[in-house]
Amino acid sequence: MNKVLAAALAGSAMLALPAQAMAQDNDGSVQVKLLGTYVVPDGKITDLKTDIVGLPAGKQTEANDNFVPTLAIEYFVSPNFSIETICCVTQHDVDAVAGLPAGAELVSDAKVIPATFTAKYHFDLGGVKPYLGAGATYFWWIDVEPGAATIPLGVTRTTLSDEFGLVLQGGADIAIGDSGLGFTVDAKRYFVDTTARWYAGDTLAIETKHKLDPWVLSAGVSYRF
Repeated sequence: MNKVLAAALAGSAMLALPAQAMAQDNDGSVQVKLLGTYVVPDGKITDLKTDIVGLPAGKQTEANDNFVPTLAIEYFVSPNFSIETICCVTQHDVDAVAGLPAGAELVSDAKVIPATFTAKYHFDLGGVKPYLGAGATYFWWIDVEPGAATIPLGVTRTTLSDEFGLVLQGGADIAIGDSGLGFTVDAKRYFVDTTARWYAGDTLAIETKHKLDPWVLSAGVSYRF
């Protein structure tokens, strides 16, 4: 009887091994996410470096929010550790909110690629896997136009400096069945500045440093393979 029981247990164990391996295979090492992302930057002035036009005291600015599609690609180094990068282009205006006519457009249609890499730790709670992460970013401005309020003042060109920064991240992956499909919610807080410059011809008229520090909030679908 003991021999029969032992044989049955051994057979069950052998059958369980392929099932366990299949479950691990379904986790996969690569995850792709298609997300809708809401970008909420700050944009306020933190330093005035150059001012040949005599800006009023108490001047202040803010950048507008934007909603963009985002593609994220994640590689799992182990079941709990992964490295992720995102791809998107987000566009913002910078407007006056104090010390200047409210709503005066100072920077128009500024487009930035926030090249971002984060390392993440995942907590396994079954079908729901929360995670925390941190990493680095490089804000690469690919197109910046003078705001409508600056052109009558003789501004011919506006630039925003490319800068490195830090990123903190938190979110959760929620499995939908066992096919690799899932739903993701994600929040990132960036810590990055930029220097804005307004030129009249070849003359630097205004140079200001701005705090960007955007919140980047995303939700969407994922597929792990």
